[in-house]
Amino acid sequence: MANRTIQTSGAPAALGAYSQGVQAGSTLYISGQLGLDPKSGLLLATFAAQADQVFTNIQSILEEAEFKLNDVVKFTIFMTDLAYFDALNKIMDSLFTSDCYPARSAVQVSCLPKGGLIEVDVIATR
Repeated sequence: MANRTIQTSGAPAALGAYSQGVQAGSTLYISGQLGLDPKSGLLLATFAAQADQVFTNIQSILEEAEFKLNDVVKFTIFMTDLAYFDALNKIMDSLFTSDCYPARSAVQVSCLPKGGLIEVDVIATR
C-alpha cells in the first residue's frame, strides 16, 4: 500500500514543505499542530485556547484519515513553558480515560513557529 497524504480544511494548512498527515499502512503520522484557527490562520491568545485548538485540529486530521482519537498511540508535545504542564494534563484528561492514555513526551522549547505556546505531533494506528 502506498503512503497517503492527508489534508483537510478542518486544520490549518501546512506552513512549509510538509503534509498535515501521512498514512503509511495502518499508521498515521500527523505533523506538529499549533493553536492556529484553520479559518483565520491566526494563533489563539492563551495557552488553554491554543491547546484546545491543537487537539481540535488533530481530531480533524484524524477524522479525514478515518481514524479516531483513541487510535492515537503517541503524542509529542512541545511547550514554551512547562508551567503549562498542569493545564495540559487537564485538557488531556478531558479527551481520554485513564484506561487508554496514549504514550506521551512533553518538552520545553525556547521557541515555536508563529510564536505558538504549544505544538503537538501524533502517531496513530489501527
